[in-house]
Amino acid sequence: MKYSREIKVGVLAAVCLFLLFFGFNFLKGVNIFSPTNSYHGTFQNLHGLEEQAAVYILGHKVGQVDRLHYDFTRDSAFTIDISIRKDISLPEGTTMALVSDGLLGGMAIELQLPDNNELENEGVSELVIAKGSFLPTSYVPGLVESLQGELLAHVDEAVQNVDSLVAALRTQVEGDHIKSSLENVDRISGDLTSVSSDLKRMMNNQVPRIVNNADTAVANLNTVIADIKQADLKATVARVDNAVDNVNGLVTDVRSQEGTIGQLIYNKSLYNHIDATVISADSLLTDLKAHPKRYVHFSIFGKKDK
Repeated sequence: MKYSREIKVGVLAAVCLFLLFFGFNFLKGVNIFSPTNSYHGTFQNLHGLEEQAAVYILGHKVGQVDRLHYDFTRDSAFTIDISIRKDISLPEGTTMALVSDGLLGGMAIELQLPDNNELENEGVSELVIAKGSFLPTSYVPGLVESLQGELLAHVDEAVQNVDSLVAALRTQVEGDHIKSSLENVDRISGDLTSVSSDLKRMMNNQVPRIVNNADTAVANLNTVIADIKQADLKATVARVDNAVDNVNGLVTDVRSQEGTIGQLIYNKSLYNHIDATVISADSLLTDLKAHPKRYVHFSIFGKKDK
């Protein structure tokens, strides 16, 4: 048993190497006890994809990126090898997409399965892609990259608008509009100063006189009101009432047939008699003017006119 110690050391070293290999692959997400199928794809730009990056199907991790190859003499310079679980079969039409793996900027591979309805419409039978085959590839921009693109577009548009605004302002400043506007402002300021000066002068000269006149008018109005208060309004009203009563009595006498004025107005015979008397008096005066000698006799010799 002189070799027993060496055998034990060798077995222990082998176990340690196995555990180290198993642990390293376990940390990388590789299950060495689970068989896998390998597939390949080519890309023009890996956008930071690294080995041991995850491989997803519908958001579920099914494998990893095993190796990256590059040949810069070709357009599609990068070739990647992926391994997925052997129990997963990829149907015809499956594509390999390079996608963003989270907000931190990591990249991953997404196996995008075809839609069964599209396959039926195209008349393609659901065949399984053989392992080791090259899959069609595509690149899907991440959220941050999309936002950066949109943001840069908006920033560029905003910068163009700012440039247009600055050019318009420069045109206005260099033109005659600002100068004429400033002249108008100066003229308006001068007018306001003149108006303010006139208003101040009016406030100092005319307003006190107007206030004094208003005070005088108010004093006179107070005097009139005091005189009205002192006047004997009751006696005046009583005298007015008495005069109205007298007028009413006179009107009553006129309307009555008993009074003198009523007799003259309402007694027709008296009216006729007075009218006849007036006519007779008029005839008498007419005859008197025509033959005055019949009524007045004056003669030196005493001869009488017949």
